[in-house]
Amino acid sequence: MDNLIIKNSILEKIKTYENIIIVRHVKPDGDCMGSSLGLREILRASFPEKSIYSVGGKKADYLEFIGSEDEEPSEEVYKRSLLIAVDTATFGRIDNNHATLCPEIIKIDHHLPMDDYGHINYVREDLPATCAIIVDLYNTFRKELVMTQRAAKALFVGMVTDTGRFRYSGVDANFMRLVAILLEYDLNIEEIYANLYIREKEILKLQGYVLKNFKTTNNGVAYFNMSKRVCRKHRVSSSDASALVNMLDSIKEHLIWIFFIEHEDGTFRVRIRSRYVAINELAERYSGGGHKQASGALVRNKREMKKMLQEADLLLLEFKKGNPGVF
Repeated sequence: MDNLIIKNSILEKIKTYENIIIVRHVKPDGDCMGSSLGLREILRASFPEKSIYSVGGKKADYLEFIGSEDEEPSEEVYKRSLLIAVDTATFGRIDNNHATLCPEIIKIDHHLPMDDYGHINYVREDLPATCAIIVDLYNTFRKELVMTQRAAKALFVGMVTDTGRFRYSGVDANFMRLVAILLEYDLNIEEIYANLYIREKEILKLQGYVLKNFKTTNNGVAYFNMSKRVCRKHRVSSSDASALVNMLDSIKEHLIWIFFIEHEDGTFRVRIRSRYVAINELAERYSGGGHKQASGALVRNKREMKKMLQEADLLLLEFKKGNPGVF
């Protein structure tokens, strides 16, 4: 279906409902928080007579500077609300226990299409962040939608973080034109980047520990096991520790890098990143998924961890055979 047709159907559906609840995925990152809060601010400014909520479970403390989510509405409110799920590829990853109560769902996402759980599914693989889809939606309907400084800040942060500070594939002229729209709203770039880059000293010490102790497979997969013991020793949360995955992104000949973050129950959240190599199918084999070069997964024990590393190692070997001389 044509993008403009879908965008028109989204706007018309928003106009129909008096209550709109925006949800996002579990373990929130900058793009899902930015798109949820940014869309909320746009809709509140555009339709002040409506009740607009942005809700979720576990928070991401480092993103508090872009805004806070709302108190959970009652089940009765859900039953008469439009649900908009942002940056969430599959229904099971929505961080909300009442999503099924809503009569209609709109899915807005940029991941590989896996689960068309919405009554309207708007997936843009050509844009590297869901926040960019929200900005494009606003730009299409400038005469009806209102951008605010708070919305622009949240959306900018999501676009910055999901593209590795504009370093990843998908950052093109069209994407940067969308970024430019946000920069019209007098954003304090220095303050934004300070919040994204400044770290507690415990995190900096952990960074040194990771650089000293990461391991590699025979064919160049770099990896680190962020165990509960390591987190306790450095007095950092597992969510803060997992954000360090891209410390391993610039090792010559190591085109895949993986963080295993141990949960309290002994399972491991897996963050997989790569340069050039498609790793999303590997993630899908381990209860995960995502982008071709940035995915997440789950392994249940160290035996599965070892198996995943073996598969990643073979994947990288095959890539190197077909692409000799790539870094």
